[in-house]
Amino acid sequence: MKNQQFKCVLVLGFIALILHACTQKQEKKAENATSSIEKSEFGTLPNGQVVTLFTLRNAQGMEVKIMDYGGTIVSWTAPDRAGKYEDITLGCDSLSGYLRGVPYFGAIVGRYGNRIAKGKFQIDDNKYTLATNNIGNHLHGGIKGFDKVLWSATPVSGDEPALKLTYLSKDGEEGYPGNVQVEVVYTLQKDNALKMDYSATTDKKTIVNLTNHAYFNLAGAGNGDILGHELVLNAATFLPVDSTLIPLKAPMAVAGTVFDFSKSTKIGLRIADKTDQQIKFGGGYDHCWVLADSSKNLKSAAVLTEPISGRVMEVLTTEPAIQFYTGNFLDGKIIGKKGHPYPFRSGLCLETEHFPDAPNRPDFPTTILVPGATYRTTTIYRFSAK
Repeated sequence: MKNQQFKCVLVLGFIALILHACTQKQEKKAENATSSIEKSEFGTLPNGQVVTLFTLRNAQGMEVKIMDYGGTIVSWTAPDRAGKYEDITLGCDSLSGYLRGVPYFGAIVGRYGNRIAKGKFQIDDNKYTLATNNIGNHLHGGIKGFDKVLWSATPVSGDEPALKLTYLSKDGEEGYPGNVQVEVVYTLQKDNALKMDYSATTDKKTIVNLTNHAYFNLAGAGNGDILGHELVLNAATFLPVDSTLIPLKAPMAVAGTVFDFSKSTKIGLRIADKTDQQIKFGGGYDHCWVLADSSKNLKSAAVLTEPISGRVMEVLTTEPAIQFYTGNFLDGKIIGKKGHPYPFRSGLCLETEHFPDAPNRPDFPTTILVPGATYRTTTIYRFSAK
């Protein structure tokens, strides 16, 4: 009996030593984990230009892949409550997928994100006509916006890996006035957040309204729709629109309407309300919410939660508004990463921005940029799990 007890003690002690060694190894691996940035070739454009893919990693394990074509976020991993990382943005496995045509998946959009009525606006006595590409209106920079150009990319190494992208938008491009020098810096932060810093200068009065058009599905890209996601929008008003999604009038209160996300609400709860004219016009949600904090300070604009995985994404911004879009025009024809089709409402967008059609609305915050001034804005998408 004593022999058996002794053997048991030896076995238990051996197991304890193995477990201790494994724990030390994991702790050492965590201590040695570092951020990094790598680059690889992602394909070639029809004109022969090579497209480069940059992979940013932080010490936590988050990974963001960005290509210099369109400044596009190709993939973005985030952890669930068990610590499992999964890609949570819609996109394509190859450059050819993007060149076949996608609805701005992960791209920088500009010079003007969102819509300008009939593609026309005026600055002082000068009238301008832009390319129209959406029900007779100008959308997201026109036919060849910032999402369809090759940006100059410079990796920035350090404790928090970053990628600096620059582009010169020449006078007259898509109808816009002025030579505009644009810079966007993506920084993958230690706390599993991606920071986007935008800046621009011009040599002639013009308009600028930049944003990123990532489509999120916190259950994982290609894993069903986003109707079960829960959303908070820190906004008391939104902009009602006409049938072409151009703002009609002054902001309208969300209280008592299907647009009230002041408390955490399932996206699918009221999205199919056939009695609401605004839902009919948008085919769901495709509207601009006016943030309660209208200052240029960095503030929380939205919190998105996917209850099954536990993933949470907070959106912070210096912008005055956020466009919430529920993938109403996705129809399953686009085959995305890992062969997944992207059907109706399989992704959502939370685009931080100034108001749509602001150049034609003196009652809206201005989007005019003048020579000698610098356009600056910051947005952060921060991930956690619960």
